Amino acid sequence: MSEPIEITRILELIPHRYPFLLVDRVLEYERRKRVVGLKNVTFNEPFFQGHFPGAPVMPGVLIIEAMAQTAAVLILLEVEDRSRELVYFTGIDECRFRRPVMPGDQLRLELDVIKLRPRAAKMRAVATVGGKVAAEAMLLSAMVQR
Repeated sequence: MSEPIEITRILELIPHRYPFLLVDRVLEYERRKRVVGLKNVTFNEPFFQGHFPGAPVMPGVLIIEAMAQTAAVLILLEVEDRSRELVYFTGIDECRFRRPVMPGDQLRLELDVIKLRPRAAKMRAVATVGGKVAAEAMLLSAMVQR
């Protein structure tokens, strides 16, 4: 296992920025095998203004995006010149949403590598809140040159 990756290092690894950066910390990782990320969900997130007024729920597509960004951190740890590469989210299979994610939740993003090739990856992703599954999916990605 490894030391946590703080936000400043995440910003060096992936190109996402506010308001679309959806991983706050990587708690642990095992290169080329597994990664665990964390997203602190706050009421200040811009999407809560419209999803839904009076009953804020994190959109499922953004939970999946948080998973994909966490996967990108693991993938880009292997790339020396990240300024020349991007990781694109290319597919999603077996996606299920099990419970809503709301302001105040800590979204734990656990991904296990199924296949990792030089330009493509497949990972099993599970997002939990308080130990309960909020979402799960099989994610596919590809590395492309900028």
